[in-house]
Amino acid sequence: MASSEHAELFLHPDRNLAMELVRATEAAAIRAVPFIGRGDKNAADKAAVDAMRKFLGTVNFDGVVVIGEGEKDEAPMLYNGEHVGNGRGPACDIAVDPIDGTSLTAAGRQNAISMIAVSDRGSMLDASSVFYMDKIVAGPEAVGVVDIRKPIGENLRALAKAKGKPVDEMQIAVLDRPRHAQLIDDIRAAGAGTRLMLDGDVAGGINAARTGTRIDMCVGIGGSPEGVASACAIKALGGLIQGRLVPLTDEERQKGLDAGLRFDHVYEANDLVSSDNTYFVATGVTDGGLVDGVRRQGPVIRTESIVLRGRSGTVRRVIAEHVAEKWLGDFEFGSVNG
Repeated sequence: MASSEHAELFLHPDRNLAMELVRATEAAAIRAVPFIGRGDKNAADKAAVDAMRKFLGTVNFDGVVVIGEGEKDEAPMLYNGEHVGNGRGPACDIAVDPIDGTSLTAAGRQNAISMIAVSDRGSMLDASSVFYMDKIVAGPEAVGVVDIRKPIGENLRALAKAKGKPVDEMQIAVLDRPRHAQLIDDIRAAGAGTRLMLDGDVAGGINAARTGTRIDMCVGIGGSPEGVASACAIKALGGLIQGRLVPLTDEERQKGLDAGLRFDHVYEANDLVSSDNTYFVATGVTDGGLVDGVRRQGPVIRTESIVLRGRSGTVRRVIAEHVAEKWLGDFEFGSVNG
């Protein structure tokens, strides 16, 4: 291979990167375990952040955090603009959430995950100035059929027809928030059922785009950073993701305009992440529909992760067993999922 070809390969994330990133999400998930059900989401988040950042420092890449812990978490680490990795590998954009579902973790509820999304440098939309986005996510059957600008009932009927199933068998994931009261009523009025989520619409969106799950669509207003991270996963699944930014104040709207964001625009997958060379990695913290949570099995800690690669359209599951005594440190590793 010519040296220029070697250089080109070195500039972009390759398939080995995903397995290195899994180590970081596994570490974050494992370190969060002692805080499951303890009511302190900040302590859980801090433990996960510390672990993820430590492991990311060993990864062979030059990552810039485009979507990090952000101002909402007053994060001193993994903040937007921070460089991570050892700096010797490909240049990447990175989205991190050491725990997507800190409240779920603190309450001991299901569907908390630790996740990282990666794409080529300069390809992720920086939507951090506007926190909320109205999103719709579904599988490949929805492409060219579903449109966020249409009423939800019309989209449900169109998707049901494309999937060849009755509307009354459709299950729609929605965050259980007061702002979604009318949306939930409209979904049920159309004849479909709802799966109300307490938190974690990244996992909900991925399950909506995967085949063989009980979720047909994920809709509603959630975090715009989560929308960008989800797009990295949806590219691997061939599904549909659309979003419209929802500023809560005039000041936030102006910040978005100053950052070059558009409020009269439906953001598609390629708007959210322009590269097809994407990776999405998630490890379960607590049990959920996407992955199982961390659990102690005698001298072993077991983790389950999912790895999605956009370029190849590959979905892999990684089951790992870790020697518990190497992770115990200064705290007691408690019972996780029974």
